[in-house]
Amino acid sequence: MVFEVVKLIPKGRVTTYGMIANYLGAKRSSRMVGWAMNQSHKLEGIPAHRVVNRQGLLTGKMHFSTSTEMEELLFSEGVQVKENQIVDFNKIVWDPAIELEI
Repeated sequence: MVFEVVKLIPKGRVTTYGMIANYLGAKRSSRMVGWAMNQSHKLEGIPAHRVVNRQGLLTGKMHFSTSTEMEELLFSEGVQVKENQIVDFNKIVWDPAIELEI
């Protein structure tokens, strides 16, 4: 279910582990979402680079092929990153509970 939500994140937007967990009805399970995201790199079509922590930090970047791949993918979609943090995070964050109207 985590991967299905991640596939819905629009290009140029990001969401958080906690927002995904909340949307799936497991509000306190952001770490479980993180564990699922660690496995996403073995699959095709999962835009894992669009999932960050609640402060907009690129905490999952160590799971990409290179230390800069996550930032590069975000940049290619128009997302600005400075010192491993999303610039204007509150403006581009995508909350599935709001966007998908549960």
